[in-house]
Amino acid sequence: MKPKKNKQKPLGQILVERGIITSSQLERSLILQQQQGGLIGEIIVDAGFAKEEDIAHCLSLQFGYPYLPLENYEVSREVSKLISKHVCSHYCLIPIDKVENSLTIAMANPLNSQAIEDLEDATGCDIQVFVSTPSDIRQGIKKLSENKEGS
Repeated sequence: MKPKKNKQKPLGQILVERGIITSSQLERSLILQQQQGGLIGEIIVDAGFAKEEDIAHCLSLQFGYPYLPLENYEVSREVSKLISKHVCSHYCLIPIDKVENSLTIAMANPLNSQAIEDLEDATGCDIQVFVSTPSDIRQGIKKLSENKEGS
């Protein structure tokens, strides 16, 4: 399932249009990005201009991936074994569900095609992507690690 990509509008423009940040906040964030590098969404959050959820929702709109909040989501032991903690942490993603040959993941950066290719190679599954916040994903990885250790 390849989502429709709405690349005509950059993330910053979507955030401004939705009233989440101002044009001047976007300009400051773009200057910081030029100076320091990094993803514009992370820079905007780090600057305190928007919340992670705002960025995730706008990425979802921009690229057509559905948004999935993870706070009340339970991942089965079987699914949690499909991707190592190291890979999950490295790519900021978490496995959610597996149905037949389709593995659903939540990731903070749905544009990371290398992560998706690596997962397809490692699992032999077709990867379905949802967007979630980095904090939700890190918390989910921590919860999976605790569940593995406790068993």
